[in-house]
Amino acid sequence: MIYGIGTDICDVRRIRASLTRHGDRFAEKVLSEAELSTWRERSARWPERGVRYLATRFSAKEAFSKAIGLGMRMPMTWRSCEISKLPSGKPAIVLHGELKAWFEARGLSAQVSVTDESDYAASFVVVEKN
Repeated sequence: MIYGIGTDICDVRRIRASLTRHGDRFAEKVLSEAELSTWRERSARWPERGVRYLATRFSAKEAFSKAIGLGMRMPMTWRSCEISKLPSGKPAIVLHGELKAWFEARGLSAQVSVTDESDYAASFVVVEKN
């Protein structure tokens, strides 16, 4: 049974401007440790790829927060929701801490899809009650 659906579109130019204005602090606020590592690797090789990576993660976390009905309030935090990928390349949501406990206590599971194109990143999340 569907518990919630969330979608988000993010202007990559806005993410780029935030990085310019706030530097790494913006990425450190939004990304988990594992995501930060990937972001730094991608940014070092090709800065634009790093910006787009950050935009897709930002968008996916926004979509997830909408699908669970909390928005960005506890236990939902930027860093407690991680957008990972399976060996196949399929994106997956990995939760940490209080958010993980909250999510599991409700018997929920989630599917996420992310995409980016030039100036925009978009995400779609479906949360189901098992």
